[in-house]
Amino acid sequence: MDSDGARGGERDREDAELIFQGVERQAELVRTGKTTSRALVEAALRRITRLDPALGAFRVVLAEQALAEADARDEGKAAGPLHGVPIAVKDELDVAGQVTGFGGAANHTPMTADSEAVRRLRAAGAVIIGKTTMPEFGQWPYTESEAHGHTRNPWDTTRTPGGSSGGSAAAVAAGLVGAALGGDGGGSIRIPAACCGLFGLKPQRGRVSTAPNPHLWYALGTVGPLTRTVRDAALLYDVLAGTTATDRWSARPTTDGWVRALETPPGRLRIGYSAKPAVPGVRPHPEHVEALLETVRALRELGHDVREVNPRYPDATAPFAAQFCGGVRAEADAVERPDRLERRTRSTLALARLVPESAVERGIRAGERLAERVDRMFTTMDLLLTPVIAARPRAVGALDGAGLLTALARSRPMVAYTALWNVTGHPAASVPAGHGADGLPLAVQLVGRSDDEVTVLRVAAQLEAVRPWAERRPQLSAP
Repeated sequence: MDSDGARGGERDREDAELIFQGVERQAELVRTGKTTSRALVEAALRRITRLDPALGAFRVVLAEQALAEADARDEGKAAGPLHGVPIAVKDELDVAGQVTGFGGAANHTPMTADSEAVRRLRAAGAVIIGKTTMPEFGQWPYTESEAHGHTRNPWDTTRTPGGSSGGSAAAVAAGLVGAALGGDGGGSIRIPAACCGLFGLKPQRGRVSTAPNPHLWYALGTVGPLTRTVRDAALLYDVLAGTTATDRWSARPTTDGWVRALETPPGRLRIGYSAKPAVPGVRPHPEHVEALLETVRALRELGHDVREVNPRYPDATAPFAAQFCGGVRAEADAVERPDRLERRTRSTLALARLVPESAVERGIRAGERLAERVDRMFTTMDLLLTPVIAARPRAVGALDGAGLLTALARSRPMVAYTALWNVTGHPAASVPAGHGADGLPLAVQLVGRSDDEVTVLRVAAQLEAVRPWAERRPQLSAP
């Protein structure tokens, strides 16, 4: 190798080491003068340029703006806990000066202001480096679209990273950024976290603002980060938690500090576990069941009382479907060029227009009743442990040529454990649990009581301490 190649290889290794540090460590390096925001952003941009052609994680990269923002961070005083750190944002969230594409090509006018979540990131000192890919309107657990093609899993680029926050997950897992914002309306943070070996917490409904929109798919959707570590997730929720007067839902405050809450051990907890899906007719992959049982053993060694349970899951199909239809319809009705919507989306809309707004509201109220039923499960346990997805991440192209019914059928194994908790609003997290024989990550889901993200985070942090998943990284080569 010549000297230029050697220097290039060394720089690649240095860039990777810097980005894989995660957001808390990156902010500390900037704060203590050991690096600069510009150096962080340049490292991320080099990795995006080199590796994203093989992944398709970014819809748009804001190179010039991010560098200018980084320079401003370096010239000013520390603005907050994310000072100088580059972060990516899912395409359904507004970024000032950029089109909100919702994964498609039906909008073309840039937004004039940041969404509230993005505003909070910037107020905490973060640098927005780009917008990540998603399926159109986040309808599917596969990140594929006619407008932007296939997004690929960094652990195996022939496989899906899941969805709908698959671009955000692929970007973090590949070390293009330390963290990225996603959204979860049926599992869209947890599913890609499971596929890509990340930690992904769907918070309690109303924990994070969806402003300027009053809701995200009505009561189903939440905004939250994908990160490599539990502590980074807690740090980001310290920044993101809170709502505005325009938000339809607002969660009950439960902590004075998410990172600070991790300092207190959870104590001995009653944890129920079950491999039973909440969607009938779906069977979990044997490796997912074994990952569940391995986690049971780890939790018992940590001192918890862990017992198998047989949950009587309520049927959430009707309240989910009503809000899914209402949410996609609301987003599609606001686009500038409806003629550019995908054929499959137009089929969804034809169905959605048969669902009146009154039915959507009935679905919300039905979900609230289901939440009360589920709450009774938590009188005998503190947490519920399940798989995250039923099937292994499938080959990319899951949506190629698929109409609405086929896409729905192919989605069922991916949402069989996750969508119920969107209907009820409970916090739930995807926690890494090793790797399968195919080399792709395994994961388990921790579900908490209403408003009890803290217990989920504390137990996830315990599991992370005994099996530190962030030490393993995908070996991705430039195309």
